[in-house]
Amino acid sequence: MLTFAVLSTFLLYAFAEKSAVVNLSDPSGEYNVTGNIIFTQLDNGIVNITGTVTGLTPGNHGFHIHNLGNLEDGCTSTGAHFNPHNLTHGGPTDTIRHVGDLGNIVASNEGVSVINVTDNIIALEGLHNIIGRAVVVHALEDDLGRGGVPDSILTGNAGARASCGVIGILNDE
Repeated sequence: MLTFAVLSTFLLYAFAEKSAVVNLSDPSGEYNVTGNIIFTQLDNGIVNITGTVTGLTPGNHGFHIHNLGNLEDGCTSTGAHFNPHNLTHGGPTDTIRHVGDLGNIVASNEGVSVINVTDNIIALEGLHNIIGRAVVVHALEDDLGRGGVPDSILTGNAGARASCGVIGILNDE
């Protein structure tokens, strides 16, 4: 009976929802883009990404998880896209992509992007764990690796880093 209780407790913990948060800012002061994003890993492993980003120019903006949760030199010190499998850049539904390739967020004419998407590759634990890494919102549209220029297969040719923040644990239940 004790084994069943221990196993039940383990399974409850292993499949409980986990959440993380990032507060975005523009350390350079050039773009004045800010926001808050919540990542919630569901029981089935899918991660819901919700939040709001403000101060953007209207249109599409690259949205990525970068390797390093380091803001010492602003958004430039977050390193490259989170890419533990050393693949080329792609879109969020592509089979071949960086783990951190989340595509684009879309800003309204008022410069606001309301985010409500899911991803089945990023995670809040294990090999694809994004906690402690950084979110970067770029100044330009991510071409999803299809732009035909050298930066396309590395970064999506999404331009400057307009805003960033380090992903932290929201709850650890």
